[in-house]
Amino acid sequence: MSIHFAAARSAAHSPVARALAKKAVRRAANDNPGGSNRPVDPILYAALRHFGKHGLHAAAEAAAQAERAWKAGEMEACRYWSEICGRLDRRTANDLAQRTALQDAS
Repeated sequence: MSIHFAAARSAAHSPVARALAKKAVRRAANDNPGGSNRPVDPILYAALRHFGKHGLHAAAEAAAQAERAWKAGEMEACRYWSEICGRLDRRTANDLAQRTALQDAS
């Protein structure tokens, strides 16, 4: 009995491969060139940039910045960093609020 070799078909031209292949998306789903009516939340934007810079340690870094600003008496900066901390990690923001409230009472 003889053995016959049949070369495999090209995967690129296979009818099954073409049917299973995902079609290219013509336009990204989040591309909104001026079409979005929703305003951009500046605190969320700042929190995402802060997270991009500091990674998983971003909430702790924001809390430290808020505490430094609070100790320096810069309440606007303290509020800003507290909001960023709250967007990144609510528990850390609650701990920060308790620490600064306890220090205010002293």
